[in-house]
Amino acid sequence: MQKNAALVLAAGKGTRMHSDKPKVLQSLLGEPMLACVLEALRPVFAQDVWIVVGHKAEMVRAAFPDARFVSQEQQLGTGHALMQALPALEQAGCTHVLVVNGDTPLLSEGVVRRFLAESAGQDLAFAAIELDDPGAYGRVVRHADGSIAIVEAKEYDPSLHGPVSREVNAGMYFLSLPAVKALLPRLTNDNRSGEYYITDLVALAVAEGLAVSGVRCGGDQNLLGVNSPRELAQAEEMLRRRIVDDLLEKGVMIHAPEQVRVGPLARVEPGAELSGPCEICGKTEIARGTSVASHCIVCDCVLAAGAQIRPFSHLEGASVGGEALVGPYARLRPGAVLEEQSRVGNFVELKKAHLGRGAKANHLAYLGDTVVGEKANIGAGTITCNYDGRHKYQTKIGREAFIGSNTALVAPVCVGDEALVGAGSVVTKDVPSGDLAIARSRQKNLPRKKG
Repeated sequence: MQKNAALVLAAGKGTRMHSDKPKVLQSLLGEPMLACVLEALRPVFAQDVWIVVGHKAEMVRAAFPDARFVSQEQQLGTGHALMQALPALEQAGCTHVLVVNGDTPLLSEGVVRRFLAESAGQDLAFAAIELDDPGAYGRVVRHADGSIAIVEAKEYDPSLHGPVSREVNAGMYFLSLPAVKALLPRLTNDNRSGEYYITDLVALAVAEGLAVSGVRCGGDQNLLGVNSPRELAQAEEMLRRRIVDDLLEKGVMIHAPEQVRVGPLARVEPGAELSGPCEICGKTEIARGTSVASHCIVCDCVLAAGAQIRPFSHLEGASVGGEALVGPYARLRPGAVLEEQSRVGNFVELKKAHLGRGAKANHLAYLGDTVVGEKANIGAGTITCNYDGRHKYQTKIGREAFIGSNTALVAPVCVGDEALVGAGSVVTKDVPSGDLAIARSRQKNLPRKKG
């Protein structure tokens, strides 16, 4: 029984990036290139995806702690990477493997599925595309007898291989492991780079009479790798346009779409509304009927139906309930939770704070490590003093409590249901439910001395 797997080659240095990070960790729309590749593969292969790592492998492993890895201690070429992965693939019972490069962030699930369908029945298949300028890519040579070969650009000789073709190898392969296993030991590094190449398997397979196919993928440059900061920027813009166009097609309302950035892991339901410029990144989920206004950044958040995110707000790791209002100029930090119909207004910051249904903090407040009951009101200038220099403590504010303006609540402290705290108070003791707390010096009016 055939069992397919995917192998992602991610061991290279990427010296042309001029970065200390491995190339596959360079980001597009807030996600590493490698994450974009995995996003295209996992719907097809589920957990049967392996990543070959080498250069700064510990950084790649840390970025993808749940992935399966194969170590390539010495980076001796793509063929060598396949050799290192073969035992793991066989142990998992895989019979066929799709090999892709980890620096192809524009790879899509649809392209993968089409390539697999057209590779069916082949012992070895590779993707071939046409470029106006083939550059340094390996040339695809199709012979009159139907056989096929890949010739590296620097070794291409028109007198031997015929007129220069615009068709090149895209670097994506589908291999029958039983068929190519016998060929791998015959790979050599007798070339200018001194490396073992998967491309050499093509000639070996043809010589053995195996079924070999160069799958024509037209001019689809989404299969090409990213090798420089300029190419990364170009790929990011192509990915941004693809995602925005897809959202528009599905029914998301997008204003100024050329200024909207939505990451590849984000999910936006039809009927939601985005206004550019804005950035939606990470594993954000935006429900139908939710609106995100201009100049907002929303990362790793869940926004329920009917929530409104007003301009210039920054949300990270937050959960916003249905019909809740955020902003303008609000900041929700990780752990912030707003229940239905709650409100966080301008210049309010929340960190690990939970606002109950209908609770309000309309302006100029900081709530950290705080639980606020439903319909409570937090006055302007209120802060919860949650950190004593060594430890953090929680503040609890009860249902329908009213916290007056310019109040400091020194945690750990609890304000009971329907309690009232007078403006300007510094609260260091619990306030029982229904009580009025005033914690400030008595006002004195003294005669004014005149010059």
